[in-house]
Amino acid sequence: MDFVDSGLYRDITDHAHDAPAWLRHTAEIGTEAGLLVFVALFALGWWRARRSDTRAFAIAALAPLATAVAYVCSEILKSVVAEERPCRAVAGAAPSLAECPPYGDWSFPSNHATIAGASAATLVLVRRTLVRLTVPLALLAAFSRVFVGVHYPHDVAAGLLLGAAVALTVVALATGPATRLAATVRGSTAPVARWITGPGPQATALPHTSHRRP
Repeated sequence: MDFVDSGLYRDITDHAHDAPAWLRHTAEIGTEAGLLVFVALFALGWWRARRSDTRAFAIAALAPLATAVAYVCSEILKSVVAEERPCRAVAGAAPSLAECPPYGDWSFPSNHATIAGASAATLVLVRRTLVRLTVPLALLAAFSRVFVGVHYPHDVAAGLLLGAAVALTVVALATGPATRLAATVRGSTAPVARWITGPGPQATALPHTSHRRP
């Protein structure tokens, strides 16, 4: 099967081979390292949310779970579409910078792009100011998969959209139950449970007022 963006794939991979060595190596490493940055942001979001209100904590806890659901959906769709990798299917293309995945590890949609799209979208729900970091990071992570030669452009575009849509839907549907569960756990006397969910927002102490006799 031929795809309308095979030409775009060739153009990108040709430029990748003409790029400086440091850029090629950065792309090969960055295609995986970007996902580790999202993991670190999830952990930071959870830690900060331990001192937030219960609903904010529930959303922070749901963010990585919703991303996992998006990944599962991507895997299911891959097995249904069964699109061959461009590093094998596109004739005349430059060799991929990354090792071409084995036959049966299908191309559409990109799992990396799906995870990146889901992570970026849910982290913005955790903290809105993260949009300046997560959106560019997701786009770079997705593009790097084409740059290193293991995905078509439409694979990563679909992955970004699928990841964001599925993850946001999961958070929207599960926030209510997750908030009630978090409230219950916060009310528990078990030290581990209290540590996981955190103490919640701390009450602001009233300023000390001295009472003097007239």
